[in-house]
Amino acid sequence: MQLQDKMNPREQRAILGLAGIYGLRMFGLFLILPIFAIYASHLQGHVSRTLVGLALGAYGLTQAILQLPFGMLSDRFGRKRMMYFGLALFALGSFIAGATQNIGWIIFGRAIQGSGAISAAIMALLADLTREEHRTKAFAVVGMSIGVTFALSLVLGPALYRLIGVPGIFILTGVCALLAIAVVARYVPDPEVSHFHTDTEVSVAKLKGVLSNRELIRLDFGIFSLHAAQMALFVVIPFAIERTSGLPVNEHWKIYLPVMIVAFILMVPFIIYGEKKNRLKQVFCGAIFTLLVAQIVLGAFTGSFKGILVYLVLFYIAFNVLEATLPSLISKIAPIAAKGTAIGVYNTGQSLGIFVGSVVGGFLAQHEGTEAVFVFSGILIAIWLLLALTMRVPAPTRTLVFGMNRQVELSQSGQIQAALQQLAGVVEAVVLAEEQVAYIKVLRSGYDEAGVDSLIHPQST
Repeated sequence: MQLQDKMNPREQRAILGLAGIYGLRMFGLFLILPIFAIYASHLQGHVSRTLVGLALGAYGLTQAILQLPFGMLSDRFGRKRMMYFGLALFALGSFIAGATQNIGWIIFGRAIQGSGAISAAIMALLADLTREEHRTKAFAVVGMSIGVTFALSLVLGPALYRLIGVPGIFILTGVCALLAIAVVARYVPDPEVSHFHTDTEVSVAKLKGVLSNRELIRLDFGIFSLHAAQMALFVVIPFAIERTSGLPVNEHWKIYLPVMIVAFILMVPFIIYGEKKNRLKQVFCGAIFTLLVAQIVLGAFTGSFKGILVYLVLFYIAFNVLEATLPSLISKIAPIAAKGTAIGVYNTGQSLGIFVGSVVGGFLAQHEGTEAVFVFSGILIAIWLLLALTMRVPAPTRTLVFGMNRQVELSQSGQIQAALQQLAGVVEAVVLAEEQVAYIKVLRSGYDEAGVDSLIHPQST
């Protein structure tokens, strides 16, 4: 049993390779965030703030439109084929954006970048290549890679801007995407069996139920608002930092680095407290309130460098807490059989937030001024806070995924599922004969572990 509990080398290769590709792709998208607004203001011709916002957020729109279809097509045409195609599109968009000084072509290049929406295909391939008992850990590694990538992009973006400029960053991103294709081909293993995974992929049949679930819609609006506020921020904050600190944009890393370190250190205790003490809703609502306070602080002290620092620290403490707790809440609230669909809708909401926040932030900055951007973000966050305060407190659960070590017929799956649901501490259970997998949502403590094991692995008892 203990040997089976360890990841084998093939699984380790899959996790490291796919997490690296996922993180690298996001790194290329994030790198320009802290520098692009100032760079675009020096392009030839009149470049409006609205166009700057559109350039920042264009990838979010095409990603929102295409990420669910990409995941579904990977079931039909193969995970790796769709990843090759998506990475090639991402590289093409990067080269287009890097080869021009025209804001229109940069917007087009960013849209092409986003059209390489391979996130769902990556997660499906990861599910193909890892055993059920390791899937949660595998997805956690990918999630960590995104968080680390974002923090690094805020620090390295300004530094790279000084060395190679924004066009150079786009070209570098394209080259890295081409290298990622080679990594997929030569390093990431080929799956022995590729099939639909309920916990990671979108089912069209489940979409109606997910979209009518009020608790899930609250969370979808939350991730939309969180990323809309962040993208609106990057339309105006680089100018505010440059104006109040006197630092050129290529030295803004000196501000982002300590901010991100402090924010990460301070968010960890809140995450632990929320999960261990079953205070997730309180931590969640507290983080949204902190986000709202941050908008008020910046709206009142836009002309103060100290005010901007306080804002950034508060914003990213709350941002990090919310980025960690939102997926956990999705997992706790979503029905097991619709978890992958719920995550797909949630990710689409995030991409739409990126697009809307960038475009609306740019439009408001151009026509109404900087303060209007923070009023817009503040209104979104205030609505989110009201929705969060009235949300149902989720039970302290976790989801277990087991591969069935016997061939379960359709008639047997119903019997096993019913028996599992009768066990103490089991909140929900789904046994899928077509996947030979059991998904079980249990209380974090006090569930009948021996009973679950006897039903899933009867020969071991």
